[in-house]
Amino acid sequence: MAQLSTTDIFNAEYAQLRDDADPLKQFRNEFLIPQHQGKPVAYFCGNSLGLQPKQAEASILQELNDWANLGVEGHTQARRPWVSYHEHLCEALAEITGSKTNEVVAMNALTVNLHLLMASFYRPSKTRFRILCEAKAFPSDQYALQSQAEWHGFTPAQAIREIHPREGQHYLTHDDIIQAIREEGDQLALVMIGGVNYYSGQVFDMEVITREAHNVGAMAGFDLAHAIGNIQLKLHEWNVDFAAWCSYKYLNSGPGGTAGVFIHEKHATSAETFRLKGWWGHNKAERFKMGPDFEPIPTAESWQMSNAPVLSMAVQIASLELFRQAGMTNLLEKSKALTAYADQLLSGLMEQGPLAGAFEIITPKERGCQLSLLFSRYGRAVFDHLTANGVIADWREPNVIRIAPVPLYNQFSDIYRLASLLAQFPG
Repeated sequence: MAQLSTTDIFNAEYAQLRDDADPLKQFRNEFLIPQHQGKPVAYFCGNSLGLQPKQAEASILQELNDWANLGVEGHTQARRPWVSYHEHLCEALAEITGSKTNEVVAMNALTVNLHLLMASFYRPSKTRFRILCEAKAFPSDQYALQSQAEWHGFTPAQAIREIHPREGQHYLTHDDIIQAIREEGDQLALVMIGGVNYYSGQVFDMEVITREAHNVGAMAGFDLAHAIGNIQLKLHEWNVDFAAWCSYKYLNSGPGGTAGVFIHEKHATSAETFRLKGWWGHNKAERFKMGPDFEPIPTAESWQMSNAPVLSMAVQIASLELFRQAGMTNLLEKSKALTAYADQLLSGLMEQGPLAGAFEIITPKERGCQLSLLFSRYGRAVFDHLTANGVIADWREPNVIRIAPVPLYNQFSDIYRLASLLAQFPG
């Protein structure tokens, strides 16, 4: 397509042409889009809660019917036997995260999983006990790190170092992260950073961070809540020690959907790696013999504490099938195109129109599909204006609107609709 100016692309016809040419356009029809005054909303909140796949209901009903018809026998005789239900998710999760199937498992909720993983990989000593994280990490991550430090006898102030952006900047430089790791040196026990920062949308270079952490003898783990299903991940290749994620954002698994973990096979296959013990992590062939001695499954499954929450996982299976059909490479390509289009239109509105000088985009070019708009004035009024007109974005205190054009169901026309409403803001 020929290079066009912002003026040329700021019209409904251009957006519709892009939608018509979209090779993934049919996947929008696989989701239930909320309605506003009889028409679909422009939904930009997939970084908070993804939309419902149409097949979610059928997937849940399959398990409800098996429960009704089979009772306890559903554990072995259901169409997808419940005793091994989590195994149906491993292949897709491995593909999305750039992992091996023995390195991933769906289980629990995100912060629960972070605690379980840090029980294994934050093993401080009197001299090596420091934790490095980004400032403005998601609050739940901060709480988890604080309680882990306290659990091991340290105060958060003693144990945790937060890396702040430089004066006048809204996101970190990787040089500053690397410098902080090297400064901590042999005091550093753990680097635990969000793969994508929830507030700014910055994508961190997990490969470099992991390598630098290992160079000083520290572990490297990541919260991938805003990364999984959004950016390219190569966790095994990058030699990441562990990672955890939720599934209700880009993975569209529903509110409170079953989360997941990655544990590099060098740890997962070793019986010497400490893990908190639960019966669903025990040798599958021996599990129901109810013996007293724990024998870990030589995969990430050994971090499971209990059997699978089948009804919740059923939705995730439906969503992951759409990822399989679309292909992660294709989704990433569309994501970049959608976000670039949004960046072009919104950058123009930063300079002209009723919101000129009222906001700035604080998301760097190292990004997934999220753009964060920081408002110096009008912020909440703008958000309310969008909501009242059928555009669903995400508000973060004190003055940020986050938008996430998700490639599975968002259109270029959605972005045009957003920008048009901003251009018409009454002030």
